[in-house]
Amino acid sequence: MAGRILRWGWAGAGLVLLGACASTPAPIPTAPAASEYRLGLDDVVEVAVWRDHDLSRTVPVRPDGKISLPLIGEIQAAGLSAPELKQAIEARLTPYVEKPAVSVIVREINSQRFFVVGQVAHPGAFPLRSPTTALQALAQAGGLAEFADENSIVLLRHLHDGVRRYALRYDDMVGARGGRAVYLAPGDTLVVP
Repeated sequence: MAGRILRWGWAGAGLVLLGACASTPAPIPTAPAASEYRLGLDDVVEVAVWRDHDLSRTVPVRPDGKISLPLIGEIQAAGLSAPELKQAIEARLTPYVEKPAVSVIVREINSQRFFVVGQVAHPGAFPLRSPTTALQALAQAGGLAEFADENSIVLLRHLHDGVRRYALRYDDMVGARGGRAVYLAPGDTLVVP
């Protein structure tokens, strides 16, 4: 009986420990993640088919994530890199064009945005065209308003398993030793109470 209680005791402790780990938020990334650019909604791409001007177009990625091209019709673009979209278009053109040579050029990046709301001079949506820190985002929004609670800033990040909240302190971002650089990801929202 004592052995059974001891086993359940250790199992229970393990579950409590596991539960504590699962509820601990992930650390905020302090460096931008290097990855291949993926097309998103509202991006504009130029599709050039070598030696066939009639099949070449500059088109936006529609709200459904697709683009429309002559001869092949609609094709999924959102979520793909430019090389992946090139391969998909070439595959769809193969029945109609002998050895199609396609180039895909991203002309406009409109899908990558971050948002700043609350006690800042100019809240709103801002383009995320290069690695941007939370401090730089606040500067783009015109800085903190007079009555902003600068040490209760919240970063909301959409992840595959839901929205994560991270507490940010302005004092930490501009600290005496260069501060803590917190880089934003597409879709992030900074809330300044």
